[in-house]
Amino acid sequence: MPKRSSPLKLIIRLVLVLAMIILAFIGILLLLQNKKQTTINNRNIFHKSFGIVLPSGYTVHGIDVSRHQDEIDWQKVESMRSDSIRISFVFIKATEGITRQDPSFEQNWKAIKKTKLIRGAYHFYYPSRDALKQAKNFISQVNLVKGDLPPVVDIEYSNGKSKKKICEGLTKFVNEIEKKYKVKPIIYTNLSFYNDYLDGEFDSYPVWISCYFEQERFNSSCSFRWKFWQHSEQGKVNGIAGNVDFNVFNGGEKDLLKLCIP
Repeated sequence: MPKRSSPLKLIIRLVLVLAMIILAFIGILLLLQNKKQTTINNRNIFHKSFGIVLPSGYTVHGIDVSRHQDEIDWQKVESMRSDSIRISFVFIKATEGITRQDPSFEQNWKAIKKTKLIRGAYHFYYPSRDALKQAKNFISQVNLVKGDLPPVVDIEYSNGKSKKKICEGLTKFVNEIEKKYKVKPIIYTNLSFYNDYLDGEFDSYPVWISCYFEQERFNSSCSFRWKFWQHSEQGKVNGIAGNVDFNVFNGGEKDLLKLCIP
């Protein structure tokens, strides 16, 4: 004849079963909460309309363009929205080296002025070319007015020059630009070039850094202060055919306006 379980053992078993059910229920709740949070996070940083992941925590977004984007419908760029995200600023390539001018600059520069987009112009700089002549090229093409972003110098390659020579030339360029426009120019470069050649040499200048790392890696790799971060070259915007570079500004709308030409 089989032995009957004592009441105490039955109670213990019942408690264990209930505990397992409660733990399983808690696990399901945590899983659902994590899934919900992930969905929210993805909705906040990935925008299908723009075709890219946007860094979280930033509210001011912009693009930069050149002749490679062909003809642009700036009214469509201005009016585009995706979950309240919009394009606030645009940098346009104006000049390169000593003699080159971007053929689309004048048209884009005038067209943007008719919108509420904040515009800025940049020069592609060669360390191997005369710095003052390059500054003269930019100055001859770009007339900045109140509300425009400071001028930008884009430096990405050493052209076989030493750090000393690069910094000497770039100093001449930015001094000439500052003398003309009465504002410190923005220095655009990539993370590697900044670390190798510019770190500690131009700390008083606003930095626009190009780096396509995911956000956590970028934050851990970029220890210096920056104003703009070019985080993707594969963005999509209404009014522009093909891909376009995307940027965030390290601050709010009021901070961006304070940076502009007074």
